[in-house]
This record gives sequence, C-alpha cells and structure tokens, in this order.
Amino acid sequence: MHFDVGSLLGRSMPYPKEVEVKGKISRDLVEEISRSKGEPEWMRLLRLRAIEAFERLPMPNWLEGVESIDLDEIAAYVKPKAESSSEWEDLPDWMKDAYRKLGLPEAEAKVLSGLTAVFDSENMITRVKEELKKKNVIFMSMDEAVKKYPDLVKEYFGRVFPYNDHKFAALHYALWSGGAFVYVPKGVKVLNPVEAFFLIGSELEGQFEHTLLVADEGSFIHFIEGCAAPILPKFSFHDGMVEIYARKRSEVHFTTIQNWSGSIINFNNKRAIAEDYANVEWVEGSIGSKITFTYPSTILKGRGASTKNISIGIANGPSKIKDVGSKAIHVAPETRSLIISKSISSGGGIAAYRGLVKVLKGARNSVAHVQCDSLIMDRESRAYTLPRNEVDEPTAEVTHEATVGRLGEEQLFYLASRGITEGEAKAMIVNGFIRDVLRGLPLETVSILTKVIELEFSQLGSVG
Repeated sequence: MHFDVGSLLGRSMPYPKEVEVKGKISRDLVEEISRSKGEPEWMRLLRLRAIEAFERLPMPNWLEGVESIDLDEIAAYVKPKAESSSEWEDLPDWMKDAYRKLGLPEAEAKVLSGLTAVFDSENMITRVKEELKKKNVIFMSMDEAVKKYPDLVKEYFGRVFPYNDHKFAALHYALWSGGAFVYVPKGVKVLNPVEAFFLIGSELEGQFEHTLLVADEGSFIHFIEGCAAPILPKFSFHDGMVEIYARKRSEVHFTTIQNWSGSIINFNNKRAIAEDYANVEWVEGSIGSKITFTYPSTILKGRGASTKNISIGIANGPSKIKDVGSKAIHVAPETRSLIISKSISSGGGIAAYRGLVKVLKGARNSVAHVQCDSLIMDRESRAYTLPRNEVDEPTAEVTHEATVGRLGEEQLFYLASRGITEGEAKAMIVNGFIRDVLRGLPLETVSILTKVIELEFSQLGSVG
C-alpha cells in the first residue's frame, strides 16, 4: 500500500450500485441481506440471534458522540455494480481508478503474498500468489469461506468475539458482509504479508466487514489491514470485526492503518485468543475519521502466551475523537503483555487511551506493562488516560507509566524559520514522538504510517 499527496481519493464521486439495502434495522432487513447473499441456514440463524441481541442490549453510555448516529438512516448493505474478480483488468474503470490512486495494484505486485479488497459491502478483488497456494494457506473473502469451508468457519466464527458481547458487536453479526478468512496450516510460515483493504465509497453507508484469522500450531503470518474513504457530504459508519485464534507456538502480527476521511464514524471490534506459547502482536495506526473507538485485545489463554500492542491515535481537528487502547486478559501462568499507546491531539481534537489489564487468579508469574504517552499540540486540544488494572494473582507483576507533553511554540517557530510549513513541522514532530515504537516493525508498516501522518497534517488532510 502506497500513499502520496498526489494520489488522494478526494471527494466522493457517483458510481453505479447493484444492491442497496436500507431502512429500519430489523429482522426483515437482516433476512433480506442473508437472502441476497444466498447464505446457508446456519448463518441466517446466527444473524437472527444477533439482531435479537442488538434489540435487547443497552446502548453504551460511555461512548461520546454515539447519540449522533442514526442507524436507521444508513444503508446496511451496498453492492457496487461490478463482478468480483481475481484480475485487476476485469474491474470497471471507475473502481480500478480508485484502487490505483491508493497504490493497491503496485503494493500487491511488490510486497504482498495475497490481497483482498472490499468496496462498500463486498470483496471486489481477491488475489493469491503461489507462495500461499503451495503452502495450502486458505485466503479468501469471508463470504466465500462460509460456503467453501463451512465446518472450519463454524468452528471459529464468533468464538473469539461473541455476538452478545455488546450492542455494536451484535449489530455487526446481524449485518456483516465482506472481509477476509485466513487459515494458516500447522508449521507454515508465510514470509510476505497478506492484506485486506476496506473502502467506503459514499455517504450514509454502513460497512460491517468480518475478518477471521486462524493460525495453526507453530505457524506465522503478518496481516495488514488498510481503510480509506473519500470526503463525504454526510457521515458513513464502520462497525468491523477482527477475530484471531492463535494455536500453540504460533505467531500472528496484525497491522492496521486506518486513514478514513473526516466523514467516518468508526467502531472496531478486535480480539485474539492465544494458546500455549503463542504470540500475538497488534499495531493500530488510528489516523483520520470523525470518531474512532478501537481496543485490540488478547486473551492469553495458554501457558507462556504473550502479546504486544502498539497503538498510535491522532485526533486532528475540532470535535475529532480518538478513543483507543487495548485489553490484555491473563488467564494462564507465565503469560506476558506489553501495551504501548502514543496519542496525539491537535487542532482541538480529543485523544484518549482506554485500557484494561486483567490477571486472573492462577495466572502465576505473569508480567504486564502499560506505557501511555500523550502529545498535545495546542491549547484547544485534550488528552485523557483511562487505564484499569485488575490483579487477582499475588505473584503477578503489573506496571504502568504515563507521560504528557505539550508542543512548544518555540519548536514551531524554530522550524518555520527554516522554511518548514506548520503542517510539515507537526508531521515531523509526531513522527519523532512515535519513532521509538516504530523500531522493529516491518518496513512496509513504518513506511505507510509515516506517509499517512504526513498526509494528515498536510493542507489536504486525510482523505485516502
């Protein structure tokens, strides 16, 4: 994935749509989505259980801005007028143009071993290279996996993040469409990353993609998730989900670069389960969007399991809210977790870290460390740190440290005196602020994050 200022999506453009399901969110609407996708009966019933839970569960009262969302106003399912394909040439010109601006064909050719891209509610292209085929790795759209591998999907779908976890999880399961399914066989190491890219094309849409990643014993994979949207006249709503199941001694790296335009209200549900000596590493680059709530979490279920979570949240602009963080649940002995949060608030934005470390009794000799650093770029912006530690095991070691820094006017003046614009100066300072957490990350992750941050503080803002 490659970003530069000259390849922005800009403002939304009209494009043909084949199916658009909208109206009050109800059992009938859920049935219509399931019927249009030709789903098996077990998935239809799961959706119906989820919509019942959605109607029953209370609205979270701690989510700032949630009251401004009118869910009945959005289209719950949108299928662009185009056929899914494995070849770029088969896509319509307007869609190829959008993907070309994002640099997806170039990234797929140079870096990735597999790519699937969702436009609105449907995977429009999925490409798998020989590396994955030779190693019997399953990589396809979630919709396709439901039909081709029903037993495997049923074993894990909703197992890591149940539909009745909270109201927006239930909404997701009732309306989900698109996403990626990955199964890495025992002992297989996938050397080059795979990527799923999600694009919302127009206003008043809901995108509910579901990604399920199963890493069997002793395997390794790096999954990159990218998100983008053009500038929209009204809002659109994203309520995606990621479930990761890491079997014994497997290793999963999951990188997210969210670069939504300021029109997107973004809820994200991400959770992993790690068995004995498995390792799950999250990198969450939360940039752009009007409001974002996301807390990638790991349940350390097996002895010696470990997790590392790096989150970078940038709230840039008036009324922009980034509420990000992480959870680490220590269930087994000798488990390890490291959570690092870097939040930046600028231009009147609000950035918050919200997290939980929970050590259950019996998780002997477990170790957890949380580090939260906030950078406030001006007097109008705000930053909050809301950590929570619950330790029921006396042999566990849990530590937390937090710092808050404010950008000084003398720093901007010094850079301006050398011909650097304010936007360029802020991007340089932010990249310096996060530099220490970028060490050790894959080069493609560092490159994308750096470019997206430069774009965020340019005059054009984050639009693609």
